[in-house]
Amino acid sequence: MKKQTVRDVDVREKRVLARVDYNVPLEPETRRILDDSRIRATLPTVKYLREQRARVILCSHLGRPRGQVVDAMRLAPVATRLGELLGTGVAVADDCIGPAVEEAVRSLGPGELLLLENLRFHPEEEKNDPAFARALASLAEVYVNDAFGAAHRAHASTAGVAAYLPAVAGFLMEKELDYLGRAVGNPARPFAAVIGGAKVSTKMAVLRNLLSRVDCLLVGGGMASTFLKSQGFAVGESLVEDDQLDAARDILSEAESGGVPLLLPTDVVAADRFAADAQCRTVPVRGIPSGWRIMDVGADTLTTFRDTLEDCKTVVWNGPMGVAEFAQFAEGSLGLALAIAELDATTIVGGGETVALVRQAGLEERFSHVSTGGGASLEFLEGRVLPGVAALLDAK
Repeated sequence: MKKQTVRDVDVREKRVLARVDYNVPLEPETRRILDDSRIRATLPTVKYLREQRARVILCSHLGRPRGQVVDAMRLAPVATRLGELLGTGVAVADDCIGPAVEEAVRSLGPGELLLLENLRFHPEEEKNDPAFARALASLAEVYVNDAFGAAHRAHASTAGVAAYLPAVAGFLMEKELDYLGRAVGNPARPFAAVIGGAKVSTKMAVLRNLLSRVDCLLVGGGMASTFLKSQGFAVGESLVEDDQLDAARDILSEAESGGVPLLLPTDVVAADRFAADAQCRTVPVRGIPSGWRIMDVGADTLTTFRDTLEDCKTVVWNGPMGVAEFAQFAEGSLGLALAIAELDATTIVGGGETVALVRQAGLEERFSHVSTGGGASLEFLEGRVLPGVAALLDAK
């Protein structure tokens, strides 16, 4: 379902509450922002609101303060960085509701910005407390949600506020819904999904939903070990979820009966221990040494995956192919990232680890879309309704 966007409502010189996702990583000692990509992603919406001379009230969470005020999770560094990117000052409120905040909002001039303090300093935020949502809504005349990364949470600032204000999508939210929606609903074909990561249990719903939609499914990462064991392979000390073996067999059976190729690794990089400097070697999946563990896909698997994707017109990738945080076991993921980046196709990458890998490799600009939502993009691919999206006004 298409949603109304900030273009569809009158925001000129109005007070606009914009939910953004400024949950950025900070260096613990200096509180220096280590990655400002989530801030940059909201700039089109923020700039548009300023051009419309709206009085912009930004709200976000940062970290997991669990309803307590935690000084290390205050949003002041975010306001500083946002101001640098925009070339203007960004005021910071001491709280996100209350008389002092209301006074700060009243003092805003057209085009000026106020960043509210961490929403999760209040336990009512994550509980979607109606009174808290009403207090947030009372600050503004229009609500804009540009926080796709938090859209899978039914919190006061992502869902509750929409009961009290006209609620529309920002440009980042619009872009996320457009790319992911087309991939799941009406992709250019052939359509391939590449799913990796550690645990198959967190991806089983995604695999089931995608099986009826894709033309081929490629599985790597730690989760591939469970699939391999379900087929009778000895996988040594590899990460295996034994309670998911039957589910893995069911997925393989569904893929076969549906005529959907489901590709698993045929060779792997195995290591004698889980460590960055572990002894390792590439072996076929039938030759994993006893006591060793799968840490990455092998060269033959990477070649097969590349060849399979070569003619695809839509590719969705979520989850690394190996233990990518260790350099010697990141080659499969990096090789796949480069292969997908070179495709003449709509290419979408999601998931925190996968996105971080693509950015570190300098390949972000070569993907059609890099999703800002880890859990949100995963739940979208599962076919679930995201509360933060459902709360927005439907397009006319």
